[in-house]
Amino acid sequence: MLIKSLVVGPLEVNCFIIADDNTTEAMIIDPGDEPDRIMEIIKENNLKVKYIVCTHAHFDHVGAVAEVKSATGAKVVIHKDELEIYEGAKDQAAFWGYELEPLPEPDMFVSEGDKLEVGSLKFEILHTPGHSPGGICLYGADVIFTGDTLFAGSVGRTDFYGGDMKKLKESFLRLMSLPQDTKVFAGHGPLSTIRQEKKSNFFMEEI
Repeated sequence: MLIKSLVVGPLEVNCFIIADDNTTEAMIIDPGDEPDRIMEIIKENNLKVKYIVCTHAHFDHVGAVAEVKSATGAKVVIHKDELEIYEGAKDQAAFWGYELEPLPEPDMFVSEGDKLEVGSLKFEILHTPGHSPGGICLYGADVIFTGDTLFAGSVGRTDFYGGDMKKLKESFLRLMSLPQDTKVFAGHGPLSTIRQEKKSNFFMEEI
């Protein structure tokens, strides 16, 4: 499995590119900005992008979706409960003083338990609301991509539209029940593991 990460945009979002080494089939998670840099990695590795997955649709995570979809033809994937946030991303960006290209219609809605496959790699969709209504994590191959649900040492905020502290606590506890050696690739900040988060995440004291 190939995992490439790059930090994009003024809010320093982690964009991940995951590919099957043998088939070079790939997906891009959270292309928040800087589509040229994202596409440079795609081209350097001769990847065939199948999916563009948004762990949630806040503007800093979807800012390059339109350009990357135009360049790759990949399917844009979101959770069905995130559609309102996705459709409002341009207005949210404007509120924060940023411009956002109009987003393409999602090609595919996923729900709890669905699986996305790229080559021989399979990732299960975990619906983890709290930071946003349709927040998702992608779990498989001993790794999890958590978007803004879980960070190293922290969690996503709940004061945006659609945020829900009760649901975030439930989602956090669910993630803490995963195998301890699972590597955590978050939407912002450094790599961690479930074991490390159970030891040191401040949110453990909030639940």
